[in-house]
Amino acid sequence: MKLHTESVIFVCDSKCFHSMDWYHQVQEICPEKNVMFATDVIETDSTISLIKPNDKIVVLYDIYYLLRKKQSTISDIWRNLVKLGTTPLQIKALRKLAKEYSDVIFHAHSMYYIFLCWLARVKFIATPMGSDVLVRPDESGIYRYMTKKSLQAAYYITVDSVKMQHKIAELSGRNSEVIQNGIDVRSISSFVSDKINRKDIVSIRGFYPNYRIEKLMDAREKSCPTVNITFIYPFFEEGYKNEMKERMTPEDKDLGRLPKMELYKLLACTLLVVSIPESDSSPRSVYEAVFSGCCVAVSYSLWIDSLPACMRARLIVVELEYENWLDTAITKAKQITATPYTPSTEALIEYDQYESMKKVCRDIYKII
Repeated sequence: MKLHTESVIFVCDSKCFHSMDWYHQVQEICPEKNVMFATDVIETDSTISLIKPNDKIVVLYDIYYLLRKKQSTISDIWRNLVKLGTTPLQIKALRKLAKEYSDVIFHAHSMYYIFLCWLARVKFIATPMGSDVLVRPDESGIYRYMTKKSLQAAYYITVDSVKMQHKIAELSGRNSEVIQNGIDVRSISSFVSDKINRKDIVSIRGFYPNYRIEKLMDAREKSCPTVNITFIYPFFEEGYKNEMKERMTPEDKDLGRLPKMELYKLLACTLLVVSIPESDSSPRSVYEAVFSGCCVAVSYSLWIDSLPACMRARLIVVELEYENWLDTAITKAKQITATPYTPSTEALIEYDQYESMKKVCRDIYKII
C-alpha cells in the first residue's frame, strides 16, 4: 500500500530518543510539509529535553503532573494505571486532531500509542518497539488480543528487525517492513579520531533486569576486578539500580542518561561497550558504538546475523557462562580497535537515519 499525504503527525512519548529522532529527521527532509508530533507527556523539569524550539507540538492530555518522578516498579505500575485511566481523553483529543487535518496520517511509535490510534479509529502507521511484540503478548492474553487487533487496523507497519517481522506475522497475519531506526552518522563522525586513545569500558543499556547488569558485575569481580566501568543508561528501575550501585567501585562512573553529543564524545574514547540483554530486537545504541569505532561485547541474538560484515566484525559475541568472558572481550577489543572502523556502503545505506527516513518519506508517506 502506498500513501499520499500532506500532514504527518507522530504520536509518541516526547522522551523517547527513537521516536523524536524519527520526527526531527522527517522534519529536516521535508521542511515544506506539515510534520508534527502529538504526545501525552511534556516533561517540564528535565535537564535532557528532546524537544527543540521549532518543534510543532500537539499536547493531547498531558499526564506528566500525575506521574511519580522516581523510576521504580511501583512508578511503572502507577504510570500504566494513569495511562489507562486517561485513555478516553487521549482518544477524544486524537479524533479532534484528525478532524482538524483532513489529509493526515498518524504515525504511532510504541504499542500504547498504537492502541490509542486504533481505538480512536484514525488512519495510522504502526511502529512497535521490540518488547511490545516479542515479550509482552506472551505474558498477557488481553495484551495479545489488543496487539493483534490494533496491528490489523494499521495502514502500514514498520519494524526494526526480521525477528519482529516474523512475530507480527504470527500475531496478526500482517506483513511489515523492516526499517532500521538508524543513527546520526554525521554527528558521530565528527567526534571520531584515530588519534584518540581508546581505554574506557562502558555499559550502555538500561538498569533493568532484562539487560543483565549483574552478569557484567559478576564477570568483573571474577576475572578483572581492577577494571573500571562507566555506566550510562537511558532509563532505570530504582530497586535494581540500587542493587547494582552497591557493587560499583569508587573508580566506576555513574553518568545516567547523557545528551546525544556527550554520548558520542564518550564513545569516541571507548574501547569496549557491553550490551548483554536477555532479549533484544535491533539495538541502536550498539550501532552508535560500532560507528564510533568501539568494539561491543554482546549476547547472541538474531539481529546480529542481519548486520553488514563490517559491523559484525566489531562485535564480540560472549558466552556469559564462561567466567573470563569480560577479560577475553577486553583483550580482543584492543586487537580489533587497532584498525579504525570504516563503514561499508551497505552499512551507511542501511543504518544512517537520514537514509532510513528518506526511504520512509519516499516509499511510505509518499511526500518526497
